[in-house]
Amino acid sequence: MADGLRRARSARGWSQARLILAIETYAREHLIDIASSPSLKVYVSEWENGRRPVSREYAAILRAVLGMDDAELFGSDQDQDATDGYGELVSRIEASRLVDRNMVATLMQQTDLLRAMDRQLGAANVFDQMQAHLTTLQETLRFAVLPNARRGVARALAGAATLAAWQALDAGAAERAWRHYELARSAAYETGQTIYLAHAMGEQAYVLSDAGQNDLAVELVREAQNVAGTQVPARLVAWLRSAEAELCAIAGNDIACRRALDAAAAALPDGVEARDPEIPSVFLNEGHLARWRGNALAKLGDAEAVGDLYSALTTMDPTFMRAQAGLHCDLAQAHLMRGEQSEALDHLRKARLFANRTGSVRHRKRIERLTQAI
Repeated sequence: MADGLRRARSARGWSQARLILAIETYAREHLIDIASSPSLKVYVSEWENGRRPVSREYAAILRAVLGMDDAELFGSDQDQDATDGYGELVSRIEASRLVDRNMVATLMQQTDLLRAMDRQLGAANVFDQMQAHLTTLQETLRFAVLPNARRGVARALAGAATLAAWQALDAGAAERAWRHYELARSAAYETGQTIYLAHAMGEQAYVLSDAGQNDLAVELVREAQNVAGTQVPARLVAWLRSAEAELCAIAGNDIACRRALDAAAAALPDGVEARDPEIPSVFLNEGHLARWRGNALAKLGDAEAVGDLYSALTTMDPTFMRAQAGLHCDLAQAHLMRGEQSEALDHLRKARLFANRTGSVRHRKRIERLTQAI
C-alpha cells in the first residue's frame, strides 16, 4: 500500500500537504464529510507507512484525485466474479439481449462525454466514471450471445478502452495503459472492422516509445498501417502516418519522419472538420497536423518547427487543455534549439500551468526534462 500511494503522490510532485489539500477540495466540491486537516495529516502518513488501512470512502477520493486504480494505489485487486449460479447468468444474458443500436449509440455518447471532460479537467477527475463505464461495457459484451449484438458493444468498448489507456499513460500508469490497449485490441477483433484495431495499435505504440523502445514503437505503428489497409477512412490513414512521423522523430530518423509527414498531409481530407464519423476517437485536421508537424520537427532540432507550432497555437481548440500543455512544451523545445531561453521559459511556465490543471504526469516529466536543459 505504502509504495503505491507514495509513488502516485510523488509522480505529481505533490507533498503530503498538497495531497491533503486535494482530498479536502474534492470532498468539499462533492459534499463529502471527511476528517479535519490535522487528522488527515496523520491518516496520510499512516497510509503511506502501512500503519492504517484506507477505508472505502477515502479510497474513492484518492482514486479520483490521483487518477489511479486500487491495485496501483493499494496493491489490491477488488475485482470479483459476479457470475455465481445459473440464475444470475441467465439474468445477465437477458439484460445483454436488450442492447440494441440505440443503446450502443448511448454508450458511445457516454464515451464522448468522458472524452470531453478529460480534455478540460484531466483524467484524474473522471477516473471513477471511466472505470465504471469500462466495467459496464465489458460486462455487457461478456454476456452478449449473438454476433450482431457483440459487434456493436465491442465497437463501443474499443473506443472507450483506447480513451482509458491514453488517460492511464498520461497519469504515468504504463502497465494499466498497456492492459487497456490490449482490451481495445481484443474488442476491435470482435467488431470485424480493421479501423478500430489499427487505431488501438497506433496509440499503443506510444507506450513502447515512452518506455524507450523507440524502434519497436515505429514497427508497431507501421504494422497498424498494414492492418488498416486501403479500405479505411482517409483521416485514419493521415493519423497513422502522423503518429509514425512523431515516433520516427523520437527515434532520430529524420528522413522517415519527413516522408511520413508528407504522406499524412497528402492523405488528410480538406476542410476544418477534425472527426470522422466512422472513428470518433481520431481528431485530425490541418490545424492538428500543423501541431504534429511542429512537434516532430522540434524533436529533430529543425528551426522550421516554430512557425508550424505558432500556427497550431492560433487555431487550437481552447478546451484541449492537455494538448495545450504538449504544444507549449513543443514551443519551449523549439525555442531552446534557437537559443531563445526567455521564450522557452515562458512556454514552460504555460505548459506547467496546463499540466497541473489536468494532472498530467506525462507532461510534467517532459517539462522537468526541458527545464533542466536550460
